[in-house]
Amino acid sequence: MTRVSSGDLYALAMRAMLAAGATQNTAAATARALVYADERGLSSHGVARLPMYVAQLRNGRVDPRAQAFIANARNAAVLIDAADGMAFPACELAIETLIGRAREHGSAVASVRRSHHFGVGAYHLEVLGAAGLVGLAFSNTPAAMPAWGGRHSLFGTNPIAAVFPRRDGEPLLIDLSLSNVARGKIMVAAREGKPIPEGWATTRDGLPTTDAKAALDGMMLPFGGAKGAMLALMVELLAAALAGANFGYEAGSFLTEEGEKSQIGHLFWAIDPGALAGSEAYLSRVEALVAAMLQDADVRLPGERRRSLADVATRDGIEIPDALHAQLVGLAG
Repeated sequence: MTRVSSGDLYALAMRAMLAAGATQNTAAATARALVYADERGLSSHGVARLPMYVAQLRNGRVDPRAQAFIANARNAAVLIDAADGMAFPACELAIETLIGRAREHGSAVASVRRSHHFGVGAYHLEVLGAAGLVGLAFSNTPAAMPAWGGRHSLFGTNPIAAVFPRRDGEPLLIDLSLSNVARGKIMVAAREGKPIPEGWATTRDGLPTTDAKAALDGMMLPFGGAKGAMLALMVELLAAALAGANFGYEAGSFLTEEGEKSQIGHLFWAIDPGALAGSEAYLSRVEALVAAMLQDADVRLPGERRRSLADVATRDGIEIPDALHAQLVGLAG
């Protein structure tokens, strides 16, 4: 393993993106999001994604010169077009737009269309939490899971994230995908030649497997059975239908160099607690619930462990596989 400081890893990611033809804004937004993931132990959404991002930028599956823009807006609702570029600049534009609109109207929603892999869902909500807003994020992804009772991939793993600001502590930060495990973890296992636990995925024929490569060619399993599949359907409708984006079964894979563009969708929702019961009432209620949770010594608040890992990474650096480090150095020129 190679240990790299956050700053050096960010610079390496920046250079790799710029070498692939990305704009300065796209390179910076992408590098920030990837390093955030690695700092928090989410290596499946960190710089391990860069080689595929770079390949897709170079072959035109993602437009390296894309400029995200506001395609439609009405009061508290806005549609952002990612223009077939990387997701991160479009998501930043969506969040920036939401803050002002949520404060004006009490709540605001932003959809993003023609987009790509948006990384760690909670990453996009940190700004909303810091602004004292409740935030929700939804994204669909290329097909990886069947509808309940189905025999072919139809829905994505479809992450959901939320942030709830607090008065006396760090915001509660919740992030999950609707499969038993994030697809990125299987991607990492396949790259490292490691098996996966039973129950994560099936082969293309629907048979249980511990072979990570067979799983990538097969189907993910939803958590909670039929309930997880229904939640995945909800995210498809919220993230893709409202944005006019591709459903999971229509989207090109994140994990292959060749193929169709992904053109998936995201939805971000910001709520100003002051517009409802009032900020003081909201904050008091949150602290009451947190206090009740922490009466049990083993309870850990959502987001707490990831922040602890980020503190360690800031101090000691981030470990990445030697082979990946060498590959990134090569991509950075």
